[in-house]
Amino acid sequence: MRHYQKSAFALAALLAASGLGIAQPAEAQSRRAPAANERAPAAPAGAAARYAEMRAVSFASSVPAASGTLVIVATSEDDLAARGLDDATRTAIVDGLKAARFTFGARKSISLYNVAGWNRVYVQALGQEATASDVQTAGNLAGRALMSDPAPLTVAASGLAGEAVSAFVTGMGIGHYRGDFYNTSARRETPAPMVVVSDQADAEAYYNGRGRHLVDAVYWTRNISNEPANIVYPEVFAARTREAFAGLPGVTVEVLDVAAMERLGMGAILGVGRGSQRPPAIVAVRYRGAGANDNGPVALVGKGITFDSGGISIKPGANMGNMKMDMSGAAGVMGAVLALARSGAPVDVVAVAAVAENMPDGGAIRPGDVLTAMNGKTIEIVSTDAEGRLVLADAVHWADTRYNPSAIIDIATLTGAVGGALGPDYAGLFSRHDALAEQIVNAGKASGEQVWQLPLNPAYQGRLSSPIADLRNGGEGGPGAGTGAEFIRHFVRAETPWAHIDMANVAYGGANDMRPAGSAGWSVRLLEQLVRSYSSVPHEKGKGGY
Repeated sequence: MRHYQKSAFALAALLAASGLGIAQPAEAQSRRAPAANERAPAAPAGAAARYAEMRAVSFASSVPAASGTLVIVATSEDDLAARGLDDATRTAIVDGLKAARFTFGARKSISLYNVAGWNRVYVQALGQEATASDVQTAGNLAGRALMSDPAPLTVAASGLAGEAVSAFVTGMGIGHYRGDFYNTSARRETPAPMVVVSDQADAEAYYNGRGRHLVDAVYWTRNISNEPANIVYPEVFAARTREAFAGLPGVTVEVLDVAAMERLGMGAILGVGRGSQRPPAIVAVRYRGAGANDNGPVALVGKGITFDSGGISIKPGANMGNMKMDMSGAAGVMGAVLALARSGAPVDVVAVAAVAENMPDGGAIRPGDVLTAMNGKTIEIVSTDAEGRLVLADAVHWADTRYNPSAIIDIATLTGAVGGALGPDYAGLFSRHDALAEQIVNAGKASGEQVWQLPLNPAYQGRLSSPIADLRNGGEGGPGAGTGAEFIRHFVRAETPWAHIDMANVAYGGANDMRPAGSAGWSVRLLEQLVRSYSSVPHEKGKGGY
């Protein structure tokens, strides 16, 4: 029996056990994948995770009696008068700030202890003219600082605008996340609750608006990204996606298994998955909310390499374990649509995850092999470690022809080169359509997950020239991020508004005052903001890039 046939049976069994099915696409011209080895997939193994619980959030109209930790967000001492504090408490806090010589400013904070009956008073400062994104960032900083505080939290937010209250509480929720869910010695008590002192309209903005749904979606994205590769692989990614979206109105889920991808001629993603015991898949979630327009969905396409060993072109051993997060693009697009669907946003959007495991066994593709993608283009393999662009090639073409979308944005942890260009502060953006790129840049500013547009260049095409095929999947050194974008553009119709985001430098890393170690859940807020605010771009050959 074929290796993939056995794996497909395993996928069907897994989904059946979860009460889930596989949707089959329409027939397409068949280009069957080359034969692979015949090992059966290994059973999942590993310890049981206990995911971090979020603090329960409630709202109150007045500051309760002093107990636990008081949280104050302010731009100056003058703001304290509007936060609903009694005169004695306000005077004691001002005296403590003066004694500590604390000066207000963006991202500054201070903790005062045993003040006016409170065990701790935590003051998070804002800069003047702070935007909603700045306020959410301030909340994130406060959430990280107070993540391990065992006491109940009271957030004095009276006097802040409703949008600012929701943004701050959203940021605190995101900041509270912890990813040590396999550490059996870590504290696992249910976190103490948080009371937000504000008016009822602010509570509605958080609960029935975007706030809590963004927090939930970022947690989901971080959790699935942080899971080790022996726990989350393509079949499991598909099953967990179905579970997350189960019962949400306006949602349809489609999973393409190996047989479906073979019928569609997806030789690129099938080639990447050949070296693994676990078969690849395309997972698509479409959400169409009430009031959405009829221009076609915004398609968000994510790279989902659940583990990237590099294949035959194997990576160095140092830090290879981080490659469990090479599926951060796929996790991010699902997280963004999850936030939109749970909040009932009036949008039409589809998330497409190209999930595969890149491993080096006797069935794996080799440098020098030639694959045929769904759109018929042939690809010479220069490096099996340039696999992300291969899975995206089939995924973006399928999304383009399957949904006739209003725009396609693909997002991936694609190249190390983007970090050399932009450092840890911006993801790299490439697009042929300037009107689309401008909207993505603005969404980045509004969400706090910023991008910087980099050029597409006609010279990059020469780096992808092959003597035996239409393209090769890499060049020698040089502008790696731009070359990766140039490769992907060949698989999207020229008239379809398209952009590529390379987030390899921002998706994960060590802990700091803004994020925990591991997955940042990056792109959930960016893409959620983009889809909410998206304005249709004409379907015509792009004038940007080149």
